[in-house]
Amino acid sequence: MPTGARLMAAISLAVLAFILSGMVVPLMPESTDFGYFLPLNMVLGLLVGWRVMGKRAGRGITAAINNGLAGVFVLMLWAIFLQAANEMVRLALRNRYDDPFEAIVAVFQIGAEFGVMIATLPIGVALVVGAVIAGLLTEFAYNRWS
Repeated sequence: MPTGARLMAAISLAVLAFILSGMVVPLMPESTDFGYFLPLNMVLGLLVGWRVMGKRAGRGITAAINNGLAGVFVLMLWAIFLQAANEMVRLALRNRYDDPFEAIVAVFQIGAEFGVMIATLPIGVALVVGAVIAGLLTEFAYNRWS
């Protein structure tokens, strides 16, 4: 059921995904083709905010901060997984893998490489601050419109 808290969570995580995507772009090699990187991450932010954070609103300030941290954690897991799967498909179309199992394992290897690339202090700070703000905004929306 649509609520103000779900909408606020979706919008705040989409905005955070937009900001973080802009911070990740300079960290990647110059030859990287980003394609649907930004729109995909923003849609993921909308979905994770709506499904994960929105339904957990209304439990107090501490729970709101935890809700924001959990939502951002889920967002990062999904974003890294989908970007790694996209890279695996790109490499698979160039016949880089001998069998399907090797390609599936490569998704996790590529995801780990992406995780190491983006594990920087500015991104970590943006993740934590953005998570707290998103959680508090979601809680405010729940208290205001419920």
